[in-house]
Amino acid sequence: MRKKIAIIGDRNSVLAFKCLGVEVFTPDGKDEIRNTIDTLADEDYGIILITEQMADLVQDTIARYDSAVTPAITLVPSNKGSLGVGLERIDKNIEKAIGSSIV
Repeated sequence: MRKKIAIIGDRNSVLAFKCLGVEVFTPDGKDEIRNTIDTLADEDYGIILITEQMADLVQDTIARYDSAVTPAITLVPSNKGSLGVGLERIDKNIEKAIGSSIV
């Protein structure tokens, strides 16, 4: 079965992803962001992209999915720039997987 891809973020940062066939979600507030992530996980989304700014608001929710195979939650910069959190998270996952940092 084919998994779907979604992106969560502010409208200006994520709208362009719609052209690529990615489902776009623009929730407001922590509770709505949490609900969106949980709903997407339940609806068989394989990859959930989320802007670093929104991810910062719901770190506990994202942490619940860290050990799950799917969905893979990846932090991306918004149109306001990067906070460096996404790259740091990827570096930690690589280090965990191979035992050494390559970045």
